[in-house]
Amino acid sequence: MYRILLVDDEILVRDAIRENIDWKGIGCELVGDCENGQVAAEFVKQHPVDIVLTDILMPYMDGMELSHFLHDNYPDIVIVIFSGFGEFEYAKKAIQYNVSEYMLKPITAMELSAVINKMKEKVDQKQKEKKKLENLTKASENYRKNAQIIRSKAIEALVNCTRDVNESLEQLKSMGITFAASNYRVAVFDIDIYSDMYQLDVEKRQESALMAFVLLNVGNEIVNREDAGIAYQEGNNRVCVLFQGGRTREFTESVKRICREIQQKVKEVIGIDVSIGIGNWVRSLDQLILSHDSAEKAIQYRYLLGGKLLMDMEECNVNQTIFLQDSLEQLINAVKTGKKESMELCLAKMEEDIKGALVDKSRACIYLQQIIRAVGSACMAVVPDIDEIVRSREELLQKVTEQKTFQQAISLVKEYAFTAFEELMSLNSSSGKRQALLALDYIQNNYMDTELSLNSICSYLNISTSYFSTIFKEVTGETFMEVLIRTRMEKAKEFLTNTTLKNYEIAEKVGFSDPHYFGISFKKMTGKTPTEYAREKRR
Repeated sequence: MYRILLVDDEILVRDAIRENIDWKGIGCELVGDCENGQVAAEFVKQHPVDIVLTDILMPYMDGMELSHFLHDNYPDIVIVIFSGFGEFEYAKKAIQYNVSEYMLKPITAMELSAVINKMKEKVDQKQKEKKKLENLTKASENYRKNAQIIRSKAIEALVNCTRDVNESLEQLKSMGITFAASNYRVAVFDIDIYSDMYQLDVEKRQESALMAFVLLNVGNEIVNREDAGIAYQEGNNRVCVLFQGGRTREFTESVKRICREIQQKVKEVIGIDVSIGIGNWVRSLDQLILSHDSAEKAIQYRYLLGGKLLMDMEECNVNQTIFLQDSLEQLINAVKTGKKESMELCLAKMEEDIKGALVDKSRACIYLQQIIRAVGSACMAVVPDIDEIVRSREELLQKVTEQKTFQQAISLVKEYAFTAFEELMSLNSSSGKRQALLALDYIQNNYMDTELSLNSICSYLNISTSYFSTIFKEVTGETFMEVLIRTRMEKAKEFLTNTTLKNYEIAEKVGFSDPHYFGISFKKMTGKTPTEYAREKRR
């Protein structure tokens, strides 16, 4: 009999459901009816329950809170929520609490009976899964009592050099295991959902050991069939294969084929993905640790490339250096000029460049932080007081390093870039103001160009000189040439104060092709010649 608990604050509803359902006829027993979630929670603590039928709106503890409580403390209980029309969309949010069904009031006896019959199947499925887990636990306990764990520990000690190689070989020889190959390599198998990509609770850690046992059995079966080496368990939840054979093209392909078959078989048997790192070839048993370490390094690329990984370190060109400077400059320009498509292309290219370089997590995060800073700088160059973007940038710089995968981190970076872009567009709703601000930024970055002129900046902004001159004066209060000369003079002052450069050298650095004209312009603005200014400042 399936035990059912009814929860509703309306006594008439509870009475109607209790009296109009043929409980025995559908193989169920109504073990209790409660007037709110708080009473129901106490009831469940004292009595076994299979299915809970609950209303949404109730005093003290409503149906959502009850669902949350049951999800956290009694995950085997199947939950059905029924609610009024206005609460129905709200009820659907309870999916996070594994609510199995939602019913809209009023409910007929026939409808409720049909749903209960469907929920009985869910109860059966949960009990079947629980039984399966119990069987796995029992199998795991039996496994730990037999010689297989001793064998695994002995091979692990050999591979990881945690004891003398000769001692390990003697122990393994007594178990009938010998090594006489010309070459060896180690493959490390790591189950994705139990890796450091995810936050594991105690239950998941226990479950991981059981699944690793299944992975070991699958690995043993396939490796033994191919006579390619030996599988062993490493720690509680990892499996390794020590391959042994000639370093031929055929055997190298065979190693990858075997690994792929194990990966696929485990997916079929227990429905989980496994990542595999295949270490480099070594010639002697005392070098196995080198192959194992390179296999572990391959597994770490899961951060960058995602799960279900199969990485052969013999084929990897690692430790590549990439230079994002050109892409970052293109990104900055795209953000400043409001070219969303160009921004998207830049971000996509940098994502592929980082992945293609097979950099480690720390370097990948450095590159992502460069992208974040570039977007923030582009925004501030156009709108200096864009406070929200600056604030979120500082938070994100730390947040990207906390993500478990590169995909999660790059998604945050892209979200920030698009948010910043849209914010910039909305703040610069006036195209005239935006173009004037872009012009100021352009002057700051190109003042040293002797060819910089009104025509060149209008070509950059793609507007006419007359329109630009008008909006630039309205926004800044100065003409383009006044701003350019002032900018060049300010830069010249810095050189004259802080360097020993000659006047003609400074003239060239601030965009004057004629040193004589530079001197005239400088005296006109400051009242002093460059030499007089330098002498005064360098005392």
